[in-house]
Amino acid sequence: MRGKIMIPVFLLFISGCMIGPDYKRPAVDVPQNWRFQEQEMREVADTRWWEQFNDPALNDLIRIGLAENKDIKIAAARMEQFAGQYITTRSALFPQIDAGASFGRERASEKGSAPLTSSVENPADSYLAQFAASWEIDLWGKLRRANESARADILSSEEAKRGTILSLVSSIATGYINLRDLDRQLEIALATVKSREGSYHIFKLRFSGGIVSELELSQVKSQYEEALATIPGIQKSIAQQENALSVLLGRNPGPIPRGKTIDELVLPLVPAGLPSDLLARRPDIRQAEQNLISANAQIGVAKAQYFPSISLTGLFGWSSTEIDRLFMGPAQTWSYAAQVAAPIFKGGAIYGQVKSAEAFHKQLLITYQQTIQNAFRDMNDALVDRKSTMEQLETQNKQVESLGNYARTARLRYENGYTSYIEVLDAERSLFNAQLSQAQTKGLLFQSVVNIYKAMGGGWIGLADRMTSSGEPTMAHPSSSTDRQTP
Repeated sequence: MRGKIMIPVFLLFISGCMIGPDYKRPAVDVPQNWRFQEQEMREVADTRWWEQFNDPALNDLIRIGLAENKDIKIAAARMEQFAGQYITTRSALFPQIDAGASFGRERASEKGSAPLTSSVENPADSYLAQFAASWEIDLWGKLRRANESARADILSSEEAKRGTILSLVSSIATGYINLRDLDRQLEIALATVKSREGSYHIFKLRFSGGIVSELELSQVKSQYEEALATIPGIQKSIAQQENALSVLLGRNPGPIPRGKTIDELVLPLVPAGLPSDLLARRPDIRQAEQNLISANAQIGVAKAQYFPSISLTGLFGWSSTEIDRLFMGPAQTWSYAAQVAAPIFKGGAIYGQVKSAEAFHKQLLITYQQTIQNAFRDMNDALVDRKSTMEQLETQNKQVESLGNYARTARLRYENGYTSYIEVLDAERSLFNAQLSQAQTKGLLFQSVVNIYKAMGGGWIGLADRMTSSGEPTMAHPSSSTDRQTP
């Protein structure tokens, strides 16, 4: 009696044993501070940071993108795929029960080696109904390790979706800023063309009156055409940027509605956070760790194949030649069995699987470490980009102001006969180029802040994730060029 009690206790004890290494987060070298530290950081990483631009049009674009972007839908479907695989893997931990029923009619030969007696019905009917059960006892944790791996795969796919959301929101914000930057450059080019066209018209009249030479007329004309030649390139870039944004919104290429100009946008605050925060904030780091957890569990799955597997099977049912007697006691059939299978010689197959699992785990460990290093680099790059770009923009603002004064002074000197028109051409050309560079740098400054939020990650990704299925209203699709606000 005592031995009968000890058997299930022993089985319960060894069922808690799992072959293979338990996962422990690898030690990583985390810097104490950022290489380029910002003094004015704020706790805004867990908010919808794009709303700080104070542009409702941008907010609408991001809301549409989160609801309709195809990459997010693909990522969500991939999560469902891994969830289904997890359910399938987990089911192996439980007994498998099947039911079946059959009906047949058979006639045996009356001239065979064992002739039938006259009392035996021939042909005869046969009826069968049964339940079959099987259960593999997970002594060594092979199934639990597989379940651990499948669960990590689900979490990895979830982080992959969060990474897609991070990239999407950042791309829409960057694309919209670049679009408004191009709009501003087009506005500068059109204003310059209009101004130079007026000068060219005046010089043609003066040339007709013999006041200016053909050389001066040619100089003014070339300056006008130089500005005119910049417009098609900017217009092409605007159309391409609109097409790129449309695809991010999950729609066919088309015009994009505008909101505030780039000069009216508000520069968002810099989010606060230590380097160690990235381990919990960045989806790519979290995804890399879940992949590492999955690979670690697969080592246990591979090693468990060295040990015997025990399966229990059972069958219960009824079998009869008469349907009305099928479920009576004499028609019952049953059986049960315990099966043990152990590897004896596999020609190195199990060893190869273990080595493969360990090597794959090593790859993902290095990938995890590399992902963390890249995250630190992204954040440092974004911080120094913002700092340097802001300093560059301040210098360019002063340069544009100085060149504006230079251009006005040069024109006055020319009109009063103190200098040639070459000085005016040089001043206006320098001013035009400086204004275009100033507009580009302003766009780069806004984009640098977007890159900081992208590099930092944070709770805002969860807020955006909820927007993918929140059913929040979105603006109508821009279907005609009248929806587009030309700067």
